[in-house]
Amino acid sequence: VQLQASGGGLVQPGGSLRLSCEASGFTLDEYAIGWFRQAPGKEREAVSCISLRAGTRYYADSVKGRFTISRDNAKNTLYLQMNRLKPEDTAIYYCAATEVVVDSTWSLGVLYDYWGQGTLVTVSS
Repeated sequence: VQLQASGGGLVQPGGSLRLSCEASGFTLDEYAIGWFRQAPGKEREAVSCISLRAGTRYYADSVKGRFTISRDNAKNTLYLQMNRLKPEDTAIYYCAATEVVVDSTWSLGVLYDYWGQGTLVTVSS
């Protein structure tokens, strides 16, 4: 089971990036899958998640309205479209997957069994 995150980079404030997370060894639509991030000197925080059954999408308040999570089952890939980026979005972004049916608990990192290696997003002028 492997998750490979990519798509990070340097972008100016107000710009956009799309992160990808390709899964291998398992089928993404059989898992709840999400994005977490960790900024320098800060704790890891949950960003967004697609739940296992209903496909409900969850977002942290800090990214709601700016980020969109999606999944391409044919490509077995998870995406995070990030628009109107801010300097405070600077972090290493990780994708993660779990077989647990998440709802209000979606942001608990301990529930996720599989993690990608992370991709760095830097928002700076």
